[in-house]
Amino acid sequence: MCFPGLKCFKYPAFQFSRLCKTKLAASGKIFFGFRLFRQFQQKTLQICTNRSSAMHIYSARFGFVIFMLLSAVQAQQIPPYKNPQLPVAQRVKDLLQRMTPEEKFWQLFMIPGDLDQLQPGQYRNGIFGLQVSASGNGGQNQILKYNTGEPAAVLAKKINTIQKFFVEQTRLGIPIIAFDEALHGLVRDGATAFPQAIGLAATWDTALMHRVAKTIAAECLQRGIRQILSPVVNLATDVRWGRTEETYGEDPFLASEMAVAFVRAFEQTGIITTPKHFIANVGEGGRDSYPIHISERILREQYLVPFIACFERGGSRSVMTAYNAYDGSPATASDYLLNTVLKKQLKFTGFVISDANAVGGANVLHYTAKDYPDAGKQAITNGLDVIFQTSYDHYKLFIPPFLDSSISPARIDDAVSRVLTAKFQLGLFEHPYINETTNTGSATQKKELAKQAAVSSFVLLKNENGVLPLSGKIKSIAVIGEDAKTPRLGGYSGPGNNVVSMLEGIKTRAGKNIRVLYEPGCGRTTEDVVLVPEKNITASTGSSVTGFYGEYFNNIDLKGTPAFTRTDKQINFHWTLYGPDDQKVPAGFFSARWTGTLTTPISGMVNIGLEGNDGYRLYINNKLVINRWKKITVHRELTRYYFEQNRPYHIRVEFFETTGNGQIRLIWNAGVQDNTEQKITAAVKAAKKADVAVVVTGITEGEFQDRALLQLPGKQEELIRRIAATGTPVVVLLTGGSAVMMENWLNKVDAVLNTWYPGEAGGTAVAETLFGDVNPAGRLPITFPKHEGQLPLTYNHKPTGRGDDYNNLSGAPAFPFGFGLSYTQFEYSSMRVNKKKAGVHDTITVYCTVKNTGSRVGDEVVQLYIRDEWASVSRPVTELKGFQRISLRPGEAKEISFQLTPALLGMYNARMEFVTEPGTFRIMIGASSKDIRLRDVIEIEE
Repeated sequence: MCFPGLKCFKYPAFQFSRLCKTKLAASGKIFFGFRLFRQFQQKTLQICTNRSSAMHIYSARFGFVIFMLLSAVQAQQIPPYKNPQLPVAQRVKDLLQRMTPEEKFWQLFMIPGDLDQLQPGQYRNGIFGLQVSASGNGGQNQILKYNTGEPAAVLAKKINTIQKFFVEQTRLGIPIIAFDEALHGLVRDGATAFPQAIGLAATWDTALMHRVAKTIAAECLQRGIRQILSPVVNLATDVRWGRTEETYGEDPFLASEMAVAFVRAFEQTGIITTPKHFIANVGEGGRDSYPIHISERILREQYLVPFIACFERGGSRSVMTAYNAYDGSPATASDYLLNTVLKKQLKFTGFVISDANAVGGANVLHYTAKDYPDAGKQAITNGLDVIFQTSYDHYKLFIPPFLDSSISPARIDDAVSRVLTAKFQLGLFEHPYINETTNTGSATQKKELAKQAAVSSFVLLKNENGVLPLSGKIKSIAVIGEDAKTPRLGGYSGPGNNVVSMLEGIKTRAGKNIRVLYEPGCGRTTEDVVLVPEKNITASTGSSVTGFYGEYFNNIDLKGTPAFTRTDKQINFHWTLYGPDDQKVPAGFFSARWTGTLTTPISGMVNIGLEGNDGYRLYINNKLVINRWKKITVHRELTRYYFEQNRPYHIRVEFFETTGNGQIRLIWNAGVQDNTEQKITAAVKAAKKADVAVVVTGITEGEFQDRALLQLPGKQEELIRRIAATGTPVVVLLTGGSAVMMENWLNKVDAVLNTWYPGEAGGTAVAETLFGDVNPAGRLPITFPKHEGQLPLTYNHKPTGRGDDYNNLSGAPAFPFGFGLSYTQFEYSSMRVNKKKAGVHDTITVYCTVKNTGSRVGDEVVQLYIRDEWASVSRPVTELKGFQRISLRPGEAKEISFQLTPALLGMYNARMEFVTEPGTFRIMIGASSKDIRLRDVIEIEE
């Protein structure tokens, strides 16, 4: 802008306009005030210093008018929700009132990044967040496909590309939250793989846990991950549960302390943590996601405790619901759990997400919703905030009630507000992009930390005859077991970096002077039969179509015309949630017939048959050879049949199901070479040649892989017994995340070391422990039973009405909670309390002295337990209320102290009020829940 005779103002006006825009964008304020005006005035006067005074004053005044106009225009262009100077609540309110119902829904919908090319119109309304990675050029028209193999810098760049799309190409520019799993390390290529969660809990070291979590958090932030779906703070009260490995054990106090150390590191880094699964994820029989029927007392005394610790002390801003039902309602749609307990009583202000696909579980798992829209309506109405699904297209299932007012607009706004609050708190509106070149520290240092965590997690369960640490006189070691050569990292794990196997670690540490012999042994599985392969099946004689011709009927006796037909590559079915076809043949009441032609790769007698929950028949060349046409239980039945190689045989399999959960498999042993005996024999020979045998064993577990039996699977027990019979000293290494039953072989071996899933440096850590470079000091966070018949078995049970033994088995565990041996010995003494009598509001300090009386440096985990001697309601026989891991040199003694606060002595009374009741408390200090070394009594008075 320029007037005649005012040429001196042309340049300043241009500069002023640019200055206004820069300052407004930087500050987000509507008016700059006196300071900014003075900057403009000084700039104008400098340029116009030799002009007419009056003209200059006019120019300055005119410029101020322009300044005010530009300020007002710019203020209109910047909505309040983009103003970082405003309170978060005000920004949320402003953004919320600008959003359409569709945009609100999409802020309550999250999915993994399993998407390909961005289609026209996709994501125009934004989304809560994605679990993302990609291949290709990473252009802005590509939503990235999930792939854990992306290097950190590549993933950061691609997440920035995705974020740019949402910030710049959606109407309101609401950024996404990139989320991922980070249970014991981010599940991405290049990220450090630490010991599994149960192993981290076994360290009983919160400071170490915090260091581990800080490293994981840094590796998450490096890639642009701003929310993790971790940790698992469910209590592992039944070790048959396949997800015990993901937990911090059975005790609410230990789980709380480890969880707080973990989540605090992430929340302080600017990453949202999501404790799960609210409120429990293991039910009767140790089965995953089974219904929970627990009292409110147990809920508050046990299951809620770690969650509350995460919220109140750790700062967790999200929580994930469980798949199962609580008191008849799906946890994902439980008004009592989510609205009453979580949001009202606990005053949780974060957002609640479902487990993947759990919202639809209301109608396909729990049968409490008529369809998917109804399931979504129930979930959101009853307190869920974000629906977590596994596909973009699933939005069609859940969006209807968000658009037709079926869900209260106030409830939707509350849910959206919680999500937006988190996004503002993360600073995503001001800083949506991550630095693509961030360095998270030395790879060597992270590997060393992973090794330290592994060493600290190992629990020495048995060590007789001084077999460990291995003597310097040893000249040969037999290492036996598939798990010795193939490292196992546990569930929800990334690939790790240069993962060291136990065999590799032992060989490296042994050096040239100790001979290491290796044999794989028999492994965790023994395959005597396999599925009949599809290559050996055709739909009919002479056909080129592989597989069976399948006919499915809407009755249980194969009558009438099939509801539908299809070709099935193999007979290998387990219909749990759905039937053969949801529309034509739903689950629960149907029959099926499969026909085809079979050829065998050998001539001779073959074991062939069926495995399933009964109701099956097998015909070969129209002859009935297996007939279990009744419903009783899951059963395997084989018959021996002579086959000629490459000759076609007509096969017919018939099956019916009456109540759901149908399963059927066609199996045989044709071509199967069971060389288990040869492998065991080779392992025994290696053991005979060695000074010591290290047998590495393992279990199979995981999500939806619960264990009915706790002994070592396959023929590993026989392997151990036969090696022990050689007379060579035997050290058994346990690999796994839960308890193992050892009654059949424990007395036959010299030492047992539980290594859990030890992470990427696990092999090195194992070797250093075996050779005595380090001293094991891990403690069990779960109880190891003698037999499955004792389960569920935890140390902190309530007193019994009578005895707790069986007439044919003790009620005592094989190894109690808190147990663990060392290469040295410790002496406990000088216990004292600062107050023998105290008020209900007083904190009591408990002291004791621990001395290393052995010859090696070692750690001791000192554990404090209490018992309420009498109370208004029954209390646990023992409760952990404090622990410290200390390191002592030989002969060194140290006095340690514990603080017993009123909360630690508190309980829920008969009216479910949390109080500290007057009475007598037994204070116990020891090396495990059963190994109590010191005890005293205190009195709590009104």
